[in-house]
Amino acid sequence: MAQRIQDIMRLCCEVSANQQMKAAVKGSGKGAAVAGGGAFLGGLLAGPPGIAAGGALGGLLGYWLTSGQFKPVPEIIMALPPQQQQKLYSDVMAILGTLDWVDVVQLVTLVMGNATMQQQVAAAVLSYVTKELKAEVRYGD
Repeated sequence: MAQRIQDIMRLCCEVSANQQMKAAVKGSGKGAAVAGGGAFLGGLLAGPPGIAAGGALGGLLGYWLTSGQFKPVPEIIMALPPQQQQKLYSDVMAILGTLDWVDVVQLVTLVMGNATMQQQVAAAVLSYVTKELKAEVRYGD
């Protein structure tokens, strides 16, 4: 059973890497708070022009504080503790049903060769990352 869980984790990594998924578990709220705080402080100090200046500076500071905190989803998946791996495994197995495979290479080939199944696995990974890990997901670089 442990090998099958590892196969599914590798599959999830392949699918999420193929879609270039990245996630930030924490920090996006902090960046927004800094940007809003900068606008508020600027407004208090300099009125309407201060709102614009404070918002711009706060936005830059918020960007700086949160930049680089998006990690590739495959990296996040491989660092999951066993209980969370089990949950993701269950979610993906609900999609794969009775699909049988010999090794992870065959599993990845079967899923990546079926566009519908690949999209369903990607959706399961996205749902897991956003709901269970409460992360923000983005695609690409």
